[in-house]
Amino acid sequence: MAQNYRNQYQYSREYYQSRTTKRTGYPRSTQSYTQTPLRKTQQPQRHNHIPNRIRRKKVTRKTTFSFKIFFANIILLSLLSLIGYFILPVGFNNITKPLFLGENNKEITFNAREILFPTLNYMSNDWYFGHKYLLGANIKNPKMSTFFTSKKMTELENSLTNLMKQYPSIKPAIYVWDYDTGNYVDINGSKIYASASIIKIPILIQLFKKIESGQIDLFDKMELTDYYKASGSGNMQYYKTGSMYTLDELARVMIQTSDNSATNMLIAKVGSMLSVNRAIRDWGLNDTYIENWLPDLEGTNYTTAKDLTTMLYNLDNPSFLSISSREYIIDYMSKVKNNRLIQAGLGKDALFVHKTGDIGKMLGDAGIVYMPNNKKYVVVILAERPYNSPQGVQFIQKASKIIYDYMLTAK
Repeated sequence: MAQNYRNQYQYSREYYQSRTTKRTGYPRSTQSYTQTPLRKTQQPQRHNHIPNRIRRKKVTRKTTFSFKIFFANIILLSLLSLIGYFILPVGFNNITKPLFLGENNKEITFNAREILFPTLNYMSNDWYFGHKYLLGANIKNPKMSTFFTSKKMTELENSLTNLMKQYPSIKPAIYVWDYDTGNYVDINGSKIYASASIIKIPILIQLFKKIESGQIDLFDKMELTDYYKASGSGNMQYYKTGSMYTLDELARVMIQTSDNSATNMLIAKVGSMLSVNRAIRDWGLNDTYIENWLPDLEGTNYTTAKDLTTMLYNLDNPSFLSISSREYIIDYMSKVKNNRLIQAGLGKDALFVHKTGDIGKMLGDAGIVYMPNNKKYVVVILAERPYNSPQGVQFIQKASKIIYDYMLTAK
């Protein structure tokens, strides 16, 4: 019985292994793998969830002849032919050759500097090897000294601000600087204003710098020509053409009567507007510029109240001007005929060394006040106003009186 039982067990085991091998190809037991070939009738099952691909029918479109497209193509080809035959050769000969092949064409001029620096034709302050340059101020080593500042005169500034509220049509710039203390008032001091005839201050300074360098002499003579004659202030425009004048005479009338013709002659004598602008940059000033001959009624020449304060401060600078130059400049500027602006607000015993300017829309005065109590201060007032408005004069006079009265009692 035991033998029969073992035979029956062996048969069941072999049967079970054959069944699992046919189904999966691998036996479930750890016995060796026995490959059982599939029956011929047995086919691999397909996955029913993958649908058969639907073949799209090819659609054949019938092409129809369009007269619109045909004529449009003809017109396009005609235009391209005209461009290729007439325009491209002209462009190649007149533009491509001069620019890239170096061939000259008198009708076309090309200047790369004018493209890269378009403002140099009308704004420059240096000339080097036939080219104009616009250089910045000499900040590292300026020829003029910078005045020291201590603290703001707040009380005086508030008084001037209240005065400004009474004249809303006047847009002023005011700078006041005390020599003794360094205290100051700065109201729009760095704002650029049209300079009018106040631009004659840097022209006068540059004249004496040229004299000190030995390039010209104060008593050299110049001929008055029609080229230099200018309208506006001054009487030299009515003088006889061909008359001769010394530089001393020209400088005197330029400052005292604000003669525009004399100013133009001195600009030419010191080397043109370009020379004056270059000197201004060498002095360390960046916001003063001469753009036009006098009279500059359009207001293209410009400056700031702070720049003018620096120039006036350096009139007493022995490292910048000689004693002789200073004496001449003080003499000219202490006898200015126009005493209707800042000087009208000063005391009778005060000495004022200054220069005025007026082009209708801008009115100004800048100078040094020598007080009877031995104090002195720089004061610059520039005022934009409605054209020839008398309120501009009134504002400057009242502002001058406020400043003078304050400085009389200031410690």
